Amino acid sequence: MTSADREQSMRRPLRRVSTLLLVMFVGLFGSTTMIQAVQADSLHGDDRNTRTLYDSFAVERGSIVVEGVQVALSTPSDDEYEWQREYPQGALYSAVTGYNSLGQGNTGIEGAMNDELTGTANSQFFDQIVATITGQDPAGSSVELTIDAGAQEAAAQALGDREGAVVALDPETGDILAMYSSPTFDPNTYASHNIAQVRDSILQAEESPEQPLQNRAIGGDLYFPGSVFKLVVSAAALESGRYELDSEFDNPATLQLPNSTSEIRNASRDTCGPGEQATLETALVLSCNIPMAELGAELGQDAIREQAAAFGFGQPLAVPMPVTPSTYPTDLDEAQTMLTSFGQYDVRVTPLQMAMVSAAIANDGTMMQPSLVDRVIAPNLDVVDQPEPTILGNPISTETAAALRQAMELGVSEGLASNAQIAGATVGGKTGTAETSENDDPFNLWFTGYGERDGRSVAVAAVVVPDENIVGDTSNVVAAPIGRAVIEAVLNS
Repeated sequence: MTSADREQSMRRPLRRVSTLLLVMFVGLFGSTTMIQAVQADSLHGDDRNTRTLYDSFAVERGSIVVEGVQVALSTPSDDEYEWQREYPQGALYSAVTGYNSLGQGNTGIEGAMNDELTGTANSQFFDQIVATITGQDPAGSSVELTIDAGAQEAAAQALGDREGAVVALDPETGDILAMYSSPTFDPNTYASHNIAQVRDSILQAEESPEQPLQNRAIGGDLYFPGSVFKLVVSAAALESGRYELDSEFDNPATLQLPNSTSEIRNASRDTCGPGEQATLETALVLSCNIPMAELGAELGQDAIREQAAAFGFGQPLAVPMPVTPSTYPTDLDEAQTMLTSFGQYDVRVTPLQMAMVSAAIANDGTMMQPSLVDRVIAPNLDVVDQPEPTILGNPISTETAAALRQAMELGVSEGLASNAQIAGATVGGKTGTAETSENDDPFNLWFTGYGERDGRSVAVAAVVVPDENIVGDTSNVVAAPIGRAVIEAVLNS
């Protein structure tokens, strides 16, 4: 064997070893890349990853604050997790705060403002660097809410343990002054460090027919609006330029739907006031179905749908929690269009949406972006963020808004919303009774409206699903007093 052959035979094992090392390096590089780049999110979110769970509670989470009072805060924990989330007022603010759980997700403001509350938002990047350099303990920012404590308490007390929801807005700024949903829940239950217990509690709540974790004010199973939707249809009529409040419609006691044996009746089971004709204003004040159905047939579904869209139906919205869009159906025949004209068939809304309608009417036709966040305050007390009031649109003219206010104020002083009256205040309102077809409850009871006094104003919407104690009662008996209580609380604050 020549020296060249010997050298070649020696190199052969070296090449094999080099090749093996290269393959091993490529495999190692590929696996680490897969873990760091591809599987990182799933591993980070895996509730078996105790490192992630520990890290998530290593930062003092910022407080959620209402009028200077902490409604969610973190306190030192006596277990392996450094901080315990607490909700001192329990269920009162649960529709707003949501909950912060250990490995089971966040809801409400806890979820929507998680980056700010944990100090990881982009706006807090330099604060994080400074804290690291100075050796300060990591901490999140506090979120100050727009909620009026008196209005929130009034909503909770007035609604009680009945199923439903209440929303109140400042018409001029869009600030959400109250947001309450019932049945409700105690967020402390889901802040426990016992992961298995929290998981079981969430599953039990999700399987409960009462659905306590649903925020009925902005989501869940949307409600049929009934007669409160007449405000939208009346707005479409007035905006068309073809109708005024004194426009007249035939006034029978019953009206047969086209191509159907079904008949429409007014809530009174009689005509809409005396006479052979009824005005649009009378139809609103007395909440009559037949004139509105006739109006809907004349307007057509497209005009109603366009007006609903102008008020925000079908549009994405965050407050900052995402809001389920309210809907107006498509591809309607004439009979279906007539039914939608008084909020039946398949019109679906959130209480927030109806509060937005009333707020726009109260605010001369300008609709503001609803928001729960007043300010975000860093641990050093710097204001990190302070959202400015934002105009969402002008769904109606000032003239249309003035006309609707005239009818709504008559509805409170002389009509079917009389239980919303407040001495010394200007109150306009509209009640509604919506028949339902998807559950055993025969109807939903509604009130939406606004109140004004001494330069202060508030718009409100309240919906109640009747139980055995209130079956047979009207929306004026049940829902209007809830609206009145919230309006009074705001005007008196």
